[in-house]
Parts: sequence; C-alpha cells; structure tokens
Amino acid sequence: MGSLSPQLPSTSSPENSSTVYRIYASFCSRDLSSRASMSNWIDCYSPLIHAWHRVTTIPGLVENQVLKGFSMASIGDNIYIIGGRLCHKVPGHEPDDVVEVNLDVLSWVLRYDVRNDVWSKCASLRVPRFDFACTVCDDKIYVAGGQSTFSCARGISSAEVYDPALDEWKALPEMNTLRYKCVGVTWQGRIHVVGGFADQRGDRDRVALPWGTIERSSAEMYNPENAKWDLIKGMWLLDIPPNQIVAVDDKLFSSGDCLNAWKGHIEAYDGKLNMWNEVDGSHLETLSSPISTSIENWPPIKRLYLTMAPIGTQLYFLAGYRLPGEISRVMCNVHVFDTSANGYYGWTSLEPVEEEGEKELCSHCCVVRQIL
Repeated sequence: MGSLSPQLPSTSSPENSSTVYRIYASFCSRDLSSRASMSNWIDCYSPLIHAWHRVTTIPGLVENQVLKGFSMASIGDNIYIIGGRLCHKVPGHEPDDVVEVNLDVLSWVLRYDVRNDVWSKCASLRVPRFDFACTVCDDKIYVAGGQSTFSCARGISSAEVYDPALDEWKALPEMNTLRYKCVGVTWQGRIHVVGGFADQRGDRDRVALPWGTIERSSAEMYNPENAKWDLIKGMWLLDIPPNQIVAVDDKLFSSGDCLNAWKGHIEAYDGKLNMWNEVDGSHLETLSSPISTSIENWPPIKRLYLTMAPIGTQLYFLAGYRLPGEISRVMCNVHVFDTSANGYYGWTSLEPVEEEGEKELCSHCCVVRQIL
C-alpha cells in the first residue's frame, strides 16, 4: 500500500463524480524460490488513492504454469483474458536461472467480474493465438494476427471479433499480411493493427520471404462498416514492433518498442503526415533509471516491467525496478503525463512503493471504469 502524494492526478469523470478508474495488470513471479507457485495473478492499481493490491489469480493453471503472450481487455465491469502461450517454468543450469518450456497455444477466453469477484468461461477463440493484436471497439473485442503454433516462425493473418452479449466469436476477413507481436488500437472508429513481425500472405508451407519495407513498417486498418482491411504503409517505421500504442481523444501515443519500452519521451502519431513526433514536455529520465547508482560495486538499476494506461487525458506509466544491491525487493513507480499540457512539462511523479519479491509483467494492463 503506497503513501499518498500531495498532487494526485484527478481520475474522476467530470460528468459523474462517482465514476472511478482502476488499472489491472497480470504478473508472475521471476524467482522459483520466492512463491509456492509462479502462476499468474492480477494486481489492481487505484489512481485515486495511489495504492496497489492483489486481486485474484488466473484459474486453470497448475503450479509453475505461466500464461504469456495473452491479451487483457475490459468491457464494463469485466476483464477478459484471451488466448496466450502456456508454458512451464523450471530451474535452469545457473542458480538463479529460470527456463520457460512451451506447452500449448490456447484458444480459451476467461472473464473476471471485478465487482463481484467471479471468474467464468466464455466462448473460445476460433483460432488459438499468442502475441496478437487486441482492441475494444463499440463494446466488442477484436483480435488479429499472432502465432498459432510453436513450429512455425511466421505470424497469421486471421482476425475475429467477440460479442459479449452473444458470447460468440465471429470470423473477420483475413488481413493483407501475416504478422505477430503487432499492437491493436481503436482510433477514429477503426481497428488498427500496427507493426509487428510481418510478411506477405501466401502459401503457409513455403519459406518466409525476407521482410519487405511495406510489410514491416505498415499497419492494417479494419473498417467495421464495410468489413474491409486496408494497408497503411509506413505507419510504424521501426524494424522492432511497438511496445504499446494507446488512443487519447483523437491522438495516438507511444513510448517505445519491444526492446526499449521507454525511449526517454512520448511520441504522438500525426495521421496527416503519417509520422511519429516527440511530444513537447514529455522527456523523463527517471523512467529509465529512477535511482542514481554511482555507489561503488552497485550494479545499474534494472527495470523489470513497464506498462502504460490511458485515463481521460492522462497517461499512467506503471514501472517496476530491482533495487540496487537487493535480490528480492522491487520499487514500483507511477508517473503520470497529462497529454493536454500543450508543450509544458506535463509529468506528475508519485511516491514510490516497495514490494517483496520480483514480479514479471505477463500482459499489458487494461483500465476498468466503474460507477460506484
């Protein structure tokens, strides 16, 4: 439980003062000896009181089975756990080494009712997948791409949509490209699948072609009105897939890629020019290294996880770091950037919280809006 900051950003809706937002993220343990089981659990961060608490564990996993590469999505009071790569964590050759052994690619979908603390099973995906794009549009969940087997190094082009009212997945037209580790975001009423490891669609049994500039830097946009995918060339110019892309009002924001989740600043997408630009006032060095490690024999501080959540006009960055000289203590930091700062320094940094045991982020967070 963290101490309160004197400058907590407001998270109440201007339309309804009893509306609050909570951020949910799934973690697993990094250390085999630190917990009886390493399996996934869900933590909740409450911006209103600047506090973390453990909510639940993901059901259906046996000891030291971990779910990776899945997606979390929220609709109303419900969080959905979708697909993923099931693996088993075992000790490696080195004392502190942990090895992941892949077990299966899942098509399961679980729903967690945060208000009533109840888990239930939903209709399964039509195609099992992990490392795929996922986004919510008009209270429906859209998924696209990813990988469906461990034996093939290529992504898939299939897409589908889930209607919670019918508890039913419906196949969508296939994308123009095969891609995985792509990012899904709803923007301007369209579903966007951005970046990822991509190549041309074709014979699934042939050897993958070298990436073309069009594929690796492109995005796919789905229009629900005409049920058609359009290729957007050059929307993501890096060879490395994006880490996260979120929409705030009419803008898209990103902070890094899969290798470097924090580039030192935030970037916003200019749809007219089809390019990403640094947001004025968004530079923040402490997200890279919150503690000076000039003390002799202390290793550089290591960031264990970083995830970003949009609430109103604000971007919440939730980050965890291994404390210098510590093996099992973690410092959790929350930094908030106001996208409406209009060129001024828009950051608010909240008081760090220390936790026992290292944890690993297993899926990016989702935001639940609740009316109390």
